[in-house]
Amino acid sequence: MTDAAIDYAAVLQALPSMVALLTPELVYVDANEEYLRGSGRSREQLIGRYLFDVFPDNPHDPGASGARNLYASLQRVLSTGERDTMALQRYDVQSTERPSEWEERYWSPVNAPILGPDGQVVLLVHRVEEVTQLIKARGGADGSRTRALEAELYTRARELQEVNERLRRAHAHEREVALALQKAMLPAPADVGHHRAAVRYQPAVGSLNVCGDWYDLVDLPGDRIGVSVGDVVGHGLRAAGVMGLLRSALSAASRVAGGPAQALEVLGLYARSVEGAESTTAVETCIDWDTHTLTYSSAGHPPPALLRAHGGVEFLDRATDPPLGARPDHTPRPEASTGFTEGDTLVLYTDGLIERRHEDIDTGIARLAHALTRHRGADLEALADAILLDLLPPDGAIDDTALVIVRL
Repeated sequence: MTDAAIDYAAVLQALPSMVALLTPELVYVDANEEYLRGSGRSREQLIGRYLFDVFPDNPHDPGASGARNLYASLQRVLSTGERDTMALQRYDVQSTERPSEWEERYWSPVNAPILGPDGQVVLLVHRVEEVTQLIKARGGADGSRTRALEAELYTRARELQEVNERLRRAHAHEREVALALQKAMLPAPADVGHHRAAVRYQPAVGSLNVCGDWYDLVDLPGDRIGVSVGDVVGHGLRAAGVMGLLRSALSAASRVAGGPAQALEVLGLYARSVEGAESTTAVETCIDWDTHTLTYSSAGHPPPALLRAHGGVEFLDRATDPPLGARPDHTPRPEASTGFTEGDTLVLYTDGLIERRHEDIDTGIARLAHALTRHRGADLEALADAILLDLLPPDGAIDDTALVIVRL
């Protein structure tokens, strides 16, 4: 049977577990019969309504946390695009016939994303396993055993939630420190010599997957500048530290090397002595206004884009080699050159700008080319803002992004 022949709406209704579909705003769009039965709600009482208007926490229980915990889980799914399995939840449910009465229930929820073509979450699958009867059955005829088991499971769930909350706060603190460290190590946005440049750094939202990206602009002898971007594998304080070491090393190497390829060779040799630098990607370019030549070399990094003033977009992909440390032996890196004319624009970026889950990277590169062409007439600062607005998800990316734009 082909996908086109499968009635997925019927599949949803036939699922033996309680399953509901929510929008990213946490509004019900569908629910199967088992969900309606288990929750004690009709379709009319669910569809189109906000989840926590239908199932709020019990206001008579100061310790009630089911709604708060579920909200945190759903937000994690939205920010990461990953499934989130919750600990067992005590979630009192309000009676529809007697609003003053609340029934003690135990649910085991799993929340999962449905991604759209752009890799963003378009729907949330909220699956619930009803375990209230299982808990009571384990107690048999002895009511004290039932209450003891309920209390133990509830206590363990609360303890797990508290541990998760402490970890979340610790991760948030590390993220803030790492971002501050990275900001201190990256050069301040400025033009290089008498040439104009725009730079942007956009950290990932709601994630520790930050602080591995860098950019650099170096004034070179003659009417030349070096421009580079790179991306360290990893995140947090460690990635920020490695990023600072590699950026400084490449900045120094580009001042004395014979060209971008040699600068990356030096960086690759240095990276072997830096723990955590393995598989770092980087691209180095040298812009020479005397000869109107752009020379470049890439270590496994997405290709720079050259927006022609009177033509299309050319991606500089003729000198690409594996990331730093990918080869056990030293091998000279490739280098290529291309000419440019006044008014062309060079764009360097990290993969957070173009990569999306479950999407071929060529799709992201094509999206960048379209955006550059669309905003061809904008000045540098406006162009940088427009590129981020067009390519990054409206609720933030799951990977950080560095962007450098130079008007040639």
